[in-house]
Amino acid sequence: MTESELYDPARFPAFAVTVDLVVLTVRDSRLSALLIRRGEEPYAGRTALPGGFVRPAESLGQAARRELAEETGLADLPVHLEQLATYGTVDRDPRMRVVSVAYLALAPDLPAPTAGGDAADAHWVAVADVLPELFPAAQNRAEGHPPFAFDHARILADGVERARAKLEYTPLAAAFCPPEFTVGELRRVYEAVWGVTLDPRNFHRKVTGTPGYVRPAGGTTTRQGGRPAQLFTRGDVTLLNPPMLRPA
Repeated sequence: MTESELYDPARFPAFAVTVDLVVLTVRDSRLSALLIRRGEEPYAGRTALPGGFVRPAESLGQAARRELAEETGLADLPVHLEQLATYGTVDRDPRMRVVSVAYLALAPDLPAPTAGGDAADAHWVAVADVLPELFPAAQNRAEGHPPFAFDHARILADGVERARAKLEYTPLAAAFCPPEFTVGELRRVYEAVWGVTLDPRNFHRKVTGTPGYVRPAGGTTTRQGGRPAQLFTRGDVTLLNPPMLRPA
């Protein structure tokens, strides 16, 4: 008898697959996450990440983009989307055995979301306000924010750490910037994501001295006030050498 003949699907318990989205942007110089308030049980009224069940005929990536559009109204936007991790603790969902594949999405200053699906509302929240342990130096933290549903606090923390790590070795910080940006705008991305203050001159020297990281766009801007600042675009490297290491 072959192995396929021995296989009996009825011997294995059924379980569901979901996708959860850690959507990060920089708003008002703060790292912000797209969060929803659940409108249905379980955990109605609690804070959650956008996401939902994967349909039989769609891939994981298709499910992630569909849920992003359905629950937040942020469709057809230029976001960096990558798979983050898989979460499969047995009791993570009280309804049934559910395995979640989380995705990390990064984009420049995104518009206000529109809630849909099973989300009562969708909104941007500074990560320091809901996970203050990730930003020890943060001030004016919000109080009284509803607790997280499921294991979404852990997934959000993992997404922030992935973004922080990737800023060290890849040009991903430019994904938070418009197509043309100044070195000062790029520095504020690092400061917002890492939760630190960087020396402007040292940062400028590192960025412009890293081969292939940025290239002049051929213009200047005064949108930050003060003297005109040179505009840059993202270069063509995929790894930074030397890396932009986080301060200790």
